[in-house]
Amino acid sequence: MGDGHTYQGGETTGFQSPAQDHITKVVDLADVLDLRRPSRYAVRVGGRGLPKRGIEAGDILITDRAVTPSSGRIAIAFVQGDIVLAQLLQRAGQWFLIPDAAPSPIQVSADAEIWGIVLSLVREEV
Repeated sequence: MGDGHTYQGGETTGFQSPAQDHITKVVDLADVLDLRRPSRYAVRVGGRGLPKRGIEAGDILITDRAVTPSSGRIAIAFVQGDIVLAQLLQRAGQWFLIPDAAPSPIQVSADAEIWGIVLSLVREEV
């Protein structure tokens, strides 16, 4: 094996491994999460995250800037220059952000802008 050749399971003599039928391709996260889209970004969570939705500090969120916001989705927003992770709520035609730490919903206005919608979560440590 040290001669630069790689192991090819089909080139052995004897019986095939019964597990060979259950071997799948290596998971390509860039492909599964469609990270090649120009509007899609991987963003690491700083601060406390959004514990009520299971999002913790250090998690990686797959966010898309081209996805249309909808009530109940998680969004990354800019609020008065700060980055906020919050659940979206639409009420009477107006958008609100509901972060875990805020005492009341934040109205999306000139001081609050939705940057992108969270589609997936990747956690490095369980």
